[in-house]
Amino acid sequence: MFGIGLPELLIILFIVLIIFGASRLPEIGAGLGQGIKNFKKAFKEDKAIDVTPQKELEEKEKAEKET
Repeated sequence: MFGIGLPELLIILFIVLIIFGASRLPEIGAGLGQGIKNFKKAFKEDKAIDVTPQKELEEKEKAEKET
C-alpha cells in the first residue's frame, strides 16, 4: 500500500491529532465517510443531471405555451 507501514501510519495519525485535536477527529471521519458514500452513489446512478439554468427552462416553457 504505497510503501506505508504501521509506524508511518501512526506518525501520520499523531500529526493529524496534533493539528485538528481529539474533538474534531470524529467530525472529520464522518465527513470523509459521507463524501466517499456520495462519490460511490454518483457512479451507481444512471440518471442524467439536468444542468440547464432555470431562466432557459422558463423561456422554453413560455415559447411552448405561445405556439
